[in-house]
Amino acid sequence: MPLLNYTTSINVHKTLGEIQGCLVEHGARKLFYDYKDNKSIDSLSFTIITPRGEVGVKLPAKVEAVLKILQTDSKVPKNLKTYEQAERVAWRIILEWVKAQMAILETEMVKLEQIFLPYLVNNSGQTFFEAYENGQLQISDGR
Repeated sequence: MPLLNYTTSINVHKTLGEIQGCLVEHGARKLFYDYKDNKSIDSLSFTIITPRGEVGVKLPAKVEAVLKILQTDSKVPKNLKTYEQAERVAWRIILEWVKAQMAILETEMVKLEQIFLPYLVNNSGQTFFEAYENGQLQISDGR
């Protein structure tokens, strides 16, 4: 089965607006975008209010990873194997993820900061996951 949303023709900025609307509706503040040199949007950052105060969140779009999948999937037509298509697909997937997470939040099964924990940003601009990946967090093996 091909990648989710691989045929989308929805403009990246329309999708980003939908993501922004969903996030703001659920408490996000101070939204901004990080751009790459090629003028594509690398990530969406925003703040949320937690019991510990206002914290930053950074949602990256790994467009190159999506492009690789599009280019290697034989079921994807050649005209959809472009960087621009990968960018549209990446952000649509993020939109669907955000909507699903907000639905879980609305049931009160999770807290907003719990959803975005891997994406919370430290004082160095590094996400929680990046710190983990770089071995900067001490994690127990659960025993």
